[in-house]
Amino acid sequence: MTAAVHEAAKNGDRSENGDYIYGKRRLREIDRRVRYLSKRLDEVTIVDRLPADKDKVFFGAWVTLEDDNGEELRYRIVGADEINPAEKKISIDSPLAKQLLGKRLDDQVLLTIEGKQTSYIIVEVIYELP
Repeated sequence: MTAAVHEAAKNGDRSENGDYIYGKRRLREIDRRVRYLSKRLDEVTIVDRLPADKDKVFFGAWVTLEDDNGEELRYRIVGADEINPAEKKISIDSPLAKQLLGKRLDDQVLLTIEGKQTSYIIVEVIYELP
């Protein structure tokens, strides 16, 4: 990216040079992201082993919940930088994860989804090997 900005700067008037302006903006975005990630590295904790009690919900668990109608929801509790709703990965800081942490297999959890409170039972807790 720096080479592209350098080449764009050679093309004359920088105030009307779209490649140069875009390149400088992109470099600022990259620098901002690198600073953010550098700060995050100081705060993260690597979880490199499975918990002793695998029937209890901790960080990294895949948790399957079942309601009274037999419908299931499945989520994985991950760090804030790993959330991905499409892959059913929720932040450990989310209200749902906070409610699940420390619960055991067959415990009951009350969830409010779209204004409707539903009771769920934890039917499965799975951990993947690191």
